[in-house]
Amino acid sequence: FGRLPGCHPAAGALTLKSEPSDTTARMPVAAARVYSEGHRLRHLRLHEAEDRPVQPHQFAWIGMVNATPEELSILQERFSLHPLAIEDALCDHPLPKVSAYGDQIFVVCRTARLENAEIVYGETCAFLCKNHIITLRRGSDRSHTEVRRHLESSPAMLEHGIAYVLYSILDFILDGYQPIVDEIEEEVLAIERRALDAFLSREDVTHLFNLRQTLMRFRRMLGPMEEVCARLEHMHLPFMDPGVRPYFRDVGDHLRRVSSAIEGLRDVLSSVFEVSNLFEQQRQNDVSRRLTAGAAILAVPTAVFGLYGMNFEVMPELEWRYGYLVVLGAVTVICTGLFFAFRRAKWL
Repeated sequence: FGRLPGCHPAAGALTLKSEPSDTTARMPVAAARVYSEGHRLRHLRLHEAEDRPVQPHQFAWIGMVNATPEELSILQERFSLHPLAIEDALCDHPLPKVSAYGDQIFVVCRTARLENAEIVYGETCAFLCKNHIITLRRGSDRSHTEVRRHLESSPAMLEHGIAYVLYSILDFILDGYQPIVDEIEEEVLAIERRALDAFLSREDVTHLFNLRQTLMRFRRMLGPMEEVCARLEHMHLPFMDPGVRPYFRDVGDHLRRVSSAIEGLRDVLSSVFEVSNLFEQQRQNDVSRRLTAGAAILAVPTAVFGLYGMNFEVMPELEWRYGYLVVLGAVTVICTGLFFAFRRAKWL
């Protein structure tokens, strides 16, 4: 959540400035709030070093977008984040992961959206330490404002602390996966209907392969996401409320359902391609049978007329008055018989 670089700050956004001794840094923070017993207590003024610290019975949730190394160093100094976690946050992560650094957790999740028939991936990182959770969003257009609003309207859930906040973010990210699967499913069903009604063009076949590769990459990303949820479910840290563990299991079940749907779509794509190949082979067989039948019918007059076209002086029936009519009639009868025979065999 927050604003993208180059946009004007949204209402309620904070601007964090470094100390005068440092280089000036502007940190877009969509929301930095302190919660206590499930209720919003106050805004966390990150730009003020003398701001009241977060008490042990409270927790703070800070959300940022496209943080720079300078901004992360400010967060590291303010919240004592582990240096390896900061270094990890500056790297690109092709796959989701969860890392534990002492009493801190660093989680990487992959966001996804469908754009021009291609899945565009983003990234959401989360630092969890004591009574703070810091979320960093990159390459994703879906703001977490909706998640924060929902949690603030449910104090009983928010009372579980930062572990439940992390679950809500994971669940929100997973909710973005299902529309992708649904849209690709509609596209696959449309191609399947076209394959039954007519032969697929080269563009359709190419599109089938592209969809299959897209689903394979998507499925490859879901596996590590399941591992992240499984590990979070079994982590034993002071801020990991045991009551939240079943929720991480629920996220894992959701991921498995999405994975199952993707596998089903891949099977449908394979079957569409196979059916298209079968129809194409059947069409080629029909054409081959028609050509074979036509060649067999034409072989009779070709052989007879070729025989009588030879320049021999002594040949039977050359002096016979009705020889031409008899030969022509015999050829016609044989060709007609072959035609109906092939027609009955459905070769014509």
